[in-house]
Amino acid sequence: MIELALQQVVNGLLVGAIYAVMALGLMVILGILGVINMAQGELYMLGGYFSYFAIALLGVDYFTSIAIAMLLTAACGVVVERLAVRPLRGRPFFTVFLSTFAASMVLQDLAQIFWTPDPREIPTPFAPVPIVLGPVFVTRQRLFLFLAALVMVAAFTAFLRWTRAGMAIRALARDRDAALLMGINAERMHMLTFALGSALAAAAGALLGAMFNVYPTMGELPLLKGFALVIMGGMGSVGGVFVSGLILGVAEGLTAGFLSTRWVDVVAFGTLIVVLLIRPEGLSGWGRPRA
Repeated sequence: MIELALQQVVNGLLVGAIYAVMALGLMVILGILGVINMAQGELYMLGGYFSYFAIALLGVDYFTSIAIAMLLTAACGVVVERLAVRPLRGRPFFTVFLSTFAASMVLQDLAQIFWTPDPREIPTPFAPVPIVLGPVFVTRQRLFLFLAALVMVAAFTAFLRWTRAGMAIRALARDRDAALLMGINAERMHMLTFALGSALAAAAGALLGAMFNVYPTMGELPLLKGFALVIMGGMGSVGGVFVSGLILGVAEGLTAGFLSTRWVDVVAFGTLIVVLLIRPEGLSGWGRPRA
């Protein structure tokens, strides 16, 4: 019993870290643009498909395919921002929300038309032989997922804290009027923010897509979980969102191990309710994005 619990905790931690990467993309877009990007799930899906086609058509290795997927999806995110968000700036919040929702439906339908609903498997170089750590075993693929998530979260934090573009993004989030007076190009930062959030979604899609296959509707549930993590972690806290991802992953792992996979999503969103009942402001408080 204890061995099973440890195994499920480890499995949950490894997958939960990737959930956090997806959530960070949502958080930065919401924090800077004030937009709930309903197309984030489809950008996650595109990341999986771009990784698959980079390997199948270009013959690159899996690791290179993730970088290609992030670049291509970032470009798609910029297109979504230009067509579905920027023309509606200043309009009511719900109008922009509906516009991004429409963009998500367009992307999902196009994926089904051009790539069919059939799931596709992203080939990876990881051997199926697990690494045994006492009573726990970890596949090399899951370990890579966790390490990749740590690198991306660290890189995201470093970008926000130490680069000029990252400081400009944080300045816009904290005091938009003051940032504009200091000469920050808001339109350029909005575009960069959307590209950054889209690239994070693509990375999560390429990483988890290699575990669970790629198909047009694969982004629907991760989108909801991403929003849950942003709320649980406290809007604006990179650390809070990451910890929330780990908590959600562990909750899912224990549920799958001791109850049934049918209860996984019930427990996942039930965890959100419990956290908000205890800490309505989230694990790290409610605010604007900060590193």
